Amino acid sequence: MDAESVDILIAGGGPVGAALALALEGSGHSVILAEARSADSAGARSVPAGDARAIALSYASRLLLERMHAWPGLPVTPIETIHVSQQGGFGRTLIRAADCDVPALGYVANYDDLQRSLLAAPCSARRLFGARVSSFDGSKAIVQTREGEHVFAPRLTVFADGARVADQPGAPAYSKDYRQTALIAWVRTEQAHHGRAWERFTPEGPLALLPHGAGYALVWTIAPERSAHLAALDTPAFLAELHAAFGERLGAFLEAGERSAFPLVLRYRREETRPRSLAVGNAAQTLHPVAGQGFNLGLRDAWELAQFAHDARDPGSERFIAAYRRARSLDRRAGIRFTDSLVGLFSNSDPLLKLGRGAGLLALDLLPFARRFVARRMIYGARGLP
Repeated sequence: MDAESVDILIAGGGPVGAALALALEGSGHSVILAEARSADSAGARSVPAGDARAIALSYASRLLLERMHAWPGLPVTPIETIHVSQQGGFGRTLIRAADCDVPALGYVANYDDLQRSLLAAPCSARRLFGARVSSFDGSKAIVQTREGEHVFAPRLTVFADGARVADQPGAPAYSKDYRQTALIAWVRTEQAHHGRAWERFTPEGPLALLPHGAGYALVWTIAPERSAHLAALDTPAFLAELHAAFGERLGAFLEAGERSAFPLVLRYRREETRPRSLAVGNAAQTLHPVAGQGFNLGLRDAWELAQFAHDARDPGSERFIAAYRRARSLDRRAGIRFTDSLVGLFSNSDPLLKLGRGAGLLALDLLPFARRFVARRMIYGARGLP
């Protein structure tokens, strides 16, 4: 079978892969987006009430999505302030949108709403649903679909969401098991959120409540041995456990949607040995959800790759790939270190560290320039908006 020539093949059509296809509009390159899910499950279905699949978007991600024409009509809940504290210790800080002169620090959207908005935006890329890259050797990619096998000769293959690091032969990766589990659910509290997110650090890990519709998207980091127990509790018992872990600041926890859990790991690609290939988003780095950095880092990966491609005759050349990696190195390394350091610093009950954490939180609250630095790093990353 003769291979079909294409400039850029994107393997993985989740939010980062779909965003990359949009960002490549006007580049003059032919683009194919291969997504393993069907068109319906990739974002065409309606979102049920109380769906817990929330995703945190920084204000910088909003700016990028606006450039891609994927922001208008996307249902979001703004995050205007973030309250950070630790369980059983002094010190807290309140980060405000006004600290960075932005209308919101970020936004919370439903994952499927975001996916649908990205797929609905004008895009000339050829989209293959129910398609998976089954083989890739640098010069040829075999894509399996329900209709049969397609053979492509891409100048550049980009592994994005859904194309995990572990699934890519020859891609050396670093992996760290945090021995933590994230329990997610939609919850409603006695007090309204008023645009405030909560990040409460416990010895087991961070407990985050992100304003989402009329309630909160809960991301509760717990020890693996507790996850099955909490997930199996009836709703009143689960809400009682959550109330005990979070405290009294929001009053009673009144309602909880369906719960799900997944193990937490840090995984990232150190280098790519195969020619004419790159990785973005979760295919390049999978981060702990603390501080909500994962998708936002991946979106900056996609945007900057597209900007490099706009000016490139051959987007798969060694020179192009090396330049892109250099450009993304600082932001990527800083994002990995930031989230990993937060987990190591806050997920323990060491009394000396607890004292230091409290002092650090208090200092952030008293020093506007330090608070602004942290907030801007969370919004824009280490290099600023590309």
